[in-house]
Amino acid sequence: MGAMADELDELYEVKPEEFTALRTKLAAASKHRGDTDSAKQIAAARKPTTAAWVVNRLAIRDQDTRTRLAGLGERLKDAHTAMDGERIRELSREQRRLVDDVARQAFEEAELADPSAALRDDVVGTLQAAIADPDVAARLGRLAKAEQWSGFGEFGDTAMVFTSSRKPAPVRENPAEPPKKGDDKAREREKARAALAAAERAKADADEALTELQSDLATARLRRDDARRRLKDAEEALAAAEDAYDKGKQVSRDAGAVVKAAKARLR
Repeated sequence: MGAMADELDELYEVKPEEFTALRTKLAAASKHRGDTDSAKQIAAARKPTTAAWVVNRLAIRDQDTRTRLAGLGERLKDAHTAMDGERIRELSREQRRLVDDVARQAFEEAELADPSAALRDDVVGTLQAAIADPDVAARLGRLAKAEQWSGFGEFGDTAMVFTSSRKPAPVRENPAEPPKKGDDKAREREKARAALAAAERAKADADEALTELQSDLATARLRRDDARRRLKDAEEALAAAEDAYDKGKQVSRDAGAVVKAAKARLR
């Protein structure tokens, strides 16, 4: 099993254009040494997209990647379970920093200095999915395609807290040397400076609040998408159950007709 794991690491680490040839070579080598199970698993390995390869390559070369992403996911889960809004916002900021850091590392390992916007979005989305979903985190290094963050899974049923604990900073004028009495121009300049300082502080507060609100908005959208997915799954299950019930009724009718015919022949 260890040898096959090493071979799969080698396979998923190479560039996508080299994947197929190496897969054939490794599968043939496993078959040649009599390890048919490994040969079948290697032959069945799916070629990753570029985004999946970028993430796989880093996960294989830096085993700590999976731990960092999954660990943050656990802490986010705990915060959502406790409905701790302040903690959720704090971890959401940490999530953005971690995803940015890991994405940068991944592109460096892949030697992609200028990735396209679409590729960057796919890599970032996959890293976010690894934080949100332990199954995705467990498959890092073996991904075949980019993953999407459709919601927090187990967190989907947890009520969210969107209240802000921040209070606007009080606007304090910065007194300077008072202008000389009668100096209207100096007084106006001082008032303008105070107004500018107050406006700059208000903008900084607004920008910080906006960052928090953006995090809340993103989480709300994810919960909505998760609810839509759950509704779709439930509707599909209901349709399947109704179809099975209709078929069951028909089978029962047919069996009843057979019983009736058999009774008639016995009379």
